[in-house]
Amino acid sequence: MTATSSATANPVLTVEHIAVQFETPDGPVVAVDDVSFNVAPGEFISVIGPSGCGKSTVFNVIGGLLSNHAGTVQVAGETINGPHKSIGMVFQEESTFPWRTVKDNVAFPLELTGMAKAERMERARHFIAMVGLDGFENRYPGELSGGMRQRVSLARTLASEPKILLMDEPFAALDEQTRLLLGDKVLQIQQQLNQTTLLITHNITEAVQMSDRILVMTYRPGKLKRVVDIKLPRPRSSEIVGSDAFGRYVAEIWNDLREEASRGLNDEEAHARQNAGAA
Repeated sequence: MTATSSATANPVLTVEHIAVQFETPDGPVVAVDDVSFNVAPGEFISVIGPSGCGKSTVFNVIGGLLSNHAGTVQVAGETINGPHKSIGMVFQEESTFPWRTVKDNVAFPLELTGMAKAERMERARHFIAMVGLDGFENRYPGELSGGMRQRVSLARTLASEPKILLMDEPFAALDEQTRLLLGDKVLQIQQQLNQTTLLITHNITEAVQMSDRILVMTYRPGKLKRVVDIKLPRPRSSEIVGSDAFGRYVAEIWNDLREEASRGLNDEEAHARQNAGAA
């Protein structure tokens, strides 16, 4: 299945026929099978699916962290192989440097490019303010909450002004209320910058809250099962979570995911029984 629409006639990101196979002790496993989609400039796309469906594998292929794959990835028509300056990444894992202040964390990638100190500090302050951390410039990560540290990571990535922002379950370790509020902050920034964004998530509420389109993946091998257009008004915030329309989208996507998650659970149980029998 190819996720295309009239909105993606001139895409900034094109993923074509991505397939990934891993070697395991039990033999080769196809993690992702023939995944294709386009993303338009300024569009917010979420990729959602059950555990083991290959969401993060797709993320790693697009971000250039995984080179052993079939298919191609293009940014504005240019085929890329490996990390690319047009793509910024925010990960689930803690990625701030504990020995650097917030300001120095955000300025770090600009320092690597050789940008003059005054300019990089000015840009760092700009993006720190954008993520709502005014007044915390000289704090260290150990003095911040988990949600605040993720905002530092987001500001650091945005400071490089990427064309495409990739986020791999960046709020997975946070409580539901904090996730919703940080989702609001991400939406504000995305709309302010018209930032093309691709979010990998297993959280249906998070995906519906933020996305223009949601790509639903099957259990392994990961394929595109369906594309859901989210026709909720923008600008959008977490207030919409309580609406009937929002609830209908969540129920619709859960119906798709429930089938795939059940397949995954059954597969894991069968594998566990097989291992127990072998022992």
